[in-house]
Amino acid sequence: MLIKFSLELLEVGYIELSKLLKATGLCPSGGMAKFVISEGSVRVDGVVEYRKGRKIARGQKVEYQKSIIEVV
Repeated sequence: MLIKFSLELLEVGYIELSKLLKATGLCPSGGMAKFVISEGSVRVDGVVEYRKGRKIARGQKVEYQKSIIEVV
């Protein structure tokens, strides 16, 4: 499933990885998002990411399970 997430509503040009997973509904809570990141279950631009606070900007793609989040 492809999910497009727009940064237009945010005042900054990025969103933290754990907050992105929660905002898109792929994780029901921030705690769950942090857990799946720490387990190595999330990829950013094709590379496994372990940093929960990793800043995700426009043009980046995040993969979790069978979903891809495209940040626009």
